[in-house]
Amino acid sequence: MLQTLVVKIGTSSLTQPETGLLSLATIATLVETLSGLRQQGHRVVLVSSGAVGVGCARLGMTERPRTIALKQAIAAVGQGRLIRVYDDLFTSLQQPIAQVLLTRSDLVQRNSYINVERTFQELLELGVIPIVNENDTVAVDELKFGDNDTLSALVASLVRADWLFLLTDVDRLYSADPRSNPDAQPILRVDHIDQLKELQVKMGDRGSRWGTGGMVTKIAAAQIASGAGVRTVITEGRFPRNIEKILQGEPIGTQFDPQPRPASARKRWIAHGLVPAGKLYLDDGAVRAIRNAGKSLLAAGIIHIEGGFQAQDAVQLCDRTGQEIARGLVNYTSDELQKIKGCRSEAIATILGYPGAETVIHRDNLALST
Repeated sequence: MLQTLVVKIGTSSLTQPETGLLSLATIATLVETLSGLRQQGHRVVLVSSGAVGVGCARLGMTERPRTIALKQAIAAVGQGRLIRVYDDLFTSLQQPIAQVLLTRSDLVQRNSYINVERTFQELLELGVIPIVNENDTVAVDELKFGDNDTLSALVASLVRADWLFLLTDVDRLYSADPRSNPDAQPILRVDHIDQLKELQVKMGDRGSRWGTGGMVTKIAAAQIASGAGVRTVITEGRFPRNIEKILQGEPIGTQFDPQPRPASARKRWIAHGLVPAGKLYLDDGAVRAIRNAGKSLLAAGIIHIEGGFQAQDAVQLCDRTGQEIARGLVNYTSDELQKIKGCRSEAIATILGYPGAETVIHRDNLALST
């Protein structure tokens, strides 16, 4: 069966750990593997880290830059070098590629989100392998994906992928960090993301010296992707041919089963493409109505508001403890909601002095957090 595959490879797999120089053997094997999958008829997207690490090596730097401006400058140096290496290797196998650099702002507006989606679909129809990275050179903090694990999950959702492969520096997920704990137990399959809490998985906050991610970001990416109906695998980046073996059914890495009822494309955009402008804290009844019954949010269920936002901005919906339960597009400004929170819908026109929407967030504009 022909499928759509998104493969993310991290800096720790692309580069040599001590020097930050490119690991050409790994990259060449990755290119051969992805080209072979494309020749079989699969649609393939590669999300590649490494621009900053390659830029550091190119400039003789011994550690990752800490300031945003320096990081952006070094990313500009490294991105050109990285894509040239990919282009040379893919060209030798007669496989066309395309460079796609994204920031979260490309996914915030619905129109630009759709344009990005169409671009990917056209590239895949042409038999091209898009090579995706965050546009570090121009991204600002509030519109950054933060790491390419998150980016790869959003791309997998965008292209309606069947599989997301997260290639990293460990062979699978463990109950603890196997590099420091010899008693760490391997986890082969995760039926639901809540299973990780039951297994008491412990995760470090960083991966390698040159990368920005760690197991935490991979778990978050798996949560996003599985919620979008994408089967996700964490496996070792040094052995890219494992992708083929996994597709053939071999139990390699850790697999996250997709949720049986993935959210619609619009709700996935609301849940993961937008940057929330505020928070609404809800009473227990509103939480149950939204989480269990799929109801819209009414003003009566709101107990507290944080942030300043306009109508149609994205906001987080939280329970009394601050735990996020959903995100949605709000029908009122924060100033208006301060006046009508806790009130019945029939009273809104009297309180505001003009008629307003019956719902604060309609259920069609509300996406549950997985």
